[in-house]
Amino acid sequence: MRILVLPGDGIGPEITAATIHVLRAAARSHQLKLEIVEDVVGHASLERYGTTVRPDLLDKVRAHDGLILGPTATIEFREPEKGLINPSSYFRKSLDLFANIRPARTYKGVSSKVGEFDLIVVRENTEGYYADRNMEQGNAELLVTKDVVVSLRRITRQACARVARVAFELAMERKRHVSAVHKANALKLGDGMFLEECHRQKEQFPQVTLDEFIVDAMMAHVIRAPSRFDVIVTTNMYGDILSDLTAELTGSIGLGSSLNAGADYAMAQAAHGCAPDIAGKNLANPFSLILSASRLLAWHGRRKGEPGFARAAASIDEAVAAAIAAHEITRDIGGSLGTKETGVALASRF
Repeated sequence: MRILVLPGDGIGPEITAATIHVLRAAARSHQLKLEIVEDVVGHASLERYGTTVRPDLLDKVRAHDGLILGPTATIEFREPEKGLINPSSYFRKSLDLFANIRPARTYKGVSSKVGEFDLIVVRENTEGYYADRNMEQGNAELLVTKDVVVSLRRITRQACARVARVAFELAMERKRHVSAVHKANALKLGDGMFLEECHRQKEQFPQVTLDEFIVDAMMAHVIRAPSRFDVIVTTNMYGDILSDLTAELTGSIGLGSSLNAGADYAMAQAAHGCAPDIAGKNLANPFSLILSASRLLAWHGRRKGEPGFARAAASIDEAVAAAIAAHEITRDIGGSLGTKETGVALASRF
């Protein structure tokens, strides 16, 4: 497997280094051929090339079997015509990474106020309210007058159907329960179409239970009893918010993983941002990116029919759980190790 790694901004290079260390240890342990190539995006690319994502980088990504993108700055990267391209949204759109898969689970050794749970949020990733990715050209947010803004939301039947299918496929590997989250009581056409496609996919998976929750009520249900949920599927904006909530309910968003998957490509990302306030201080928790990289290995193994990668992914997940239980962790979740030391300790478990 050939992986292109883009460390990103802020804490990105630190947690990426720890992730690479763990991946190489897991690959040796499972006798896997793993080639890791590093390049730059974000501020490092802007300084070197005058743009946050240079034009030839997309072809380089496509020539690899997977992409690991470290956290990057976002707010200041909103003017692509000036070379200020948001790397995350750029790759999601350019590679058609339509499903953002966000597992969230509790661990022994990290306190959770809501009890034990293990669920996955599957978020549609290419349309919805996101003005920077739901138009072929231009932007879906319009300044009509200096005092009036109109934001357009795009919902397509194809996008609803394919993200729903991913959710049902995941549920077949788990507890066979899918919860569709929507606001069809207010957004009758768009969210109504989303629900229609969820029910159509349900017909192909009769073993899976499907229920529905209005998004605002879902926030209360998840906080009250997250253990009742297995796979949650929803549209882009709702999923963005809900997946951060479920990750934080585990005890820290630094424990949440994220895989952006499409038909042909996949990109692992940490669930959190680039945290420039602690960059370079060896404080950042690397587990989110490590667990995301694990999801990338499993995705590649399923796609290529190579079970060794799935076994390696499972061993990384098990090693993370064991490290947390042993308090071989960073300070944000109750440990005393630095970013680098956490990666070294985790790699030593293989």
